[in-house]
Amino acid sequence: MLDSRSNIALACTLSALAGYVDGIGFIHLGGLFVSFMSGNSTRLGVSLADGDWFNSLEALGLIAVFVVGAAIGSLIVRSRSPYCQAAILFVEGVLLCAAVVLNHIGHSGVAIAVIVVAMGLENTVFQIDGSSGLGLTYMTGALVKVGQFVAVALTGGDRWGWMPNLLLWAALVVGAVLGALAYHRSGLDAIWFAAALSLALSAILTAATARAVRRGNGD
Repeated sequence: MLDSRSNIALACTLSALAGYVDGIGFIHLGGLFVSFMSGNSTRLGVSLADGDWFNSLEALGLIAVFVVGAAIGSLIVRSRSPYCQAAILFVEGVLLCAAVVLNHIGHSGVAIAVIVVAMGLENTVFQIDGSSGLGLTYMTGALVKVGQFVAVALTGGDRWGWMPNLLLWAALVVGAVLGALAYHRSGLDAIWFAAALSLALSAILTAATARAVRRGNGD
């Protein structure tokens, strides 16, 4: 999926956005995640073992809502529209805006759920033909690919094939740093920046797709 400079740039930007939102969510929730469901699954298991039913239900709820977001994003992808990536990011941006508003009117729990739905959506941006595609909010797969491509480089293959996945990981870490710093200054209002970025990316992709469609039609 990281097969062109434009895809790499978009994937790294979205990974940074996910890290930013997850950094905010992690602090706000006191150790749970809004986009990293592997971490929430581990927390679910540990909480079940400890008999901590409240934290178990909280982790399970976040996982379920994330799946709902991924399903919504997949439905958009299955429309086969050339504008599906832009549509996913537009819906994500609208959801993030709604989350800030909901938090301001006293519905913090619902706001978090909406943020999690948005993160589930984001993971379908690079989905192709019903496959899971490129995960943007979890980096285990990316780091495995770094190791695999390092092995390829050491045995005479592509010397720099590991770089895109390393950049993807680094983008998420940088985003998480910025998200944590922003949360300490603004609380959940820091989500406004993520919403604006998502909507801006949607507009950019819409314009780029429209140009590609016109070229394809011979205009």
